Order: sequence, then C-alpha cells, then structure tokens
Amino acid sequence: MNAVQVTAAVIGALLAGTILLLVRRTHLHGSYALWWFAVAGAILVLGVFPPAIDWLGHVTGIHYPPVIPIIIGIGMILVRLLTMDIGRSRNERQLRRLTQKLAILEQELAQLRRDKPRKFSGKGAKVIPMPKSGDG
Repeated sequence: MNAVQVTAAVIGALLAGTILLLVRRTHLHGSYALWWFAVAGAILVLGVFPPAIDWLGHVTGIHYPPVIPIIIGIGMILVRLLTMDIGRSRNERQLRRLTQKLAILEQELAQLRRDKPRKFSGKGAKVIPMPKSGDG
C-alpha cells in the first residue's frame, strides 16, 4: 500500500469511528449515521483499492477515471440535500398543522371562558399531577 492508500484508509476509519461516537452520545440519529457510514465506506474502498476506480471508469465509459470519485461525491451531496429538503418540508407541514390546532384550542378555551365566567373566575387551572418518566 502506498501513502495515498494508507491516508484514505485512515480517513475512512476515523470518519467511521467519529460516526460511532456521535451515535453513541446521541448527537447523530441512526438513519443519518447509515448515510455517513456509506460515505466512510466509499472513501475506504476507493482509497484502498484504486484499481476499482479504473474498473468503474471502464464499465461506465468514463475516459478519465479520477473524476469518478468527484462525480460520486457530488451525486451523494445532491441526494443528501434532497432528503434534507423532504424532511424539512415534512417538519414545516407538521408545524403548520400544530399551530392551526393550537389556535383552534385557544379559541375554544376563550369561548368556554366567555360562556362560563363564574366557573373560571378567581381560580387557577386545576393541576393534574403526571407520573414521572420511568414510573409505571
């Protein structure tokens, strides 16, 4: 193995180790970790086995095989951006629905307070104790 292969192997291994650490400390969710493990694996494979790039170039008809990792990297970035936009759209839709439901509940609560003012006057809301997490 030459220095480039060793460097790529070390980078891939360090990236995989960092991902494991982030998952273990709950800084990175499992589905995102799978994505990053694929990136680390691609770095490791293409770095340790450079003939794979030449073979892939021959199979795909790309006459300058060193551009293949760049094309793969840009493609992975575009797929990742698309999945992030899909997730963000889903979150925005949920936030909008929750905001609408909250507005409806606040309106209903205001209506109840107007309809029965003596029941709510002078008293705070009744507190119902909730079980702590881990109980029962």
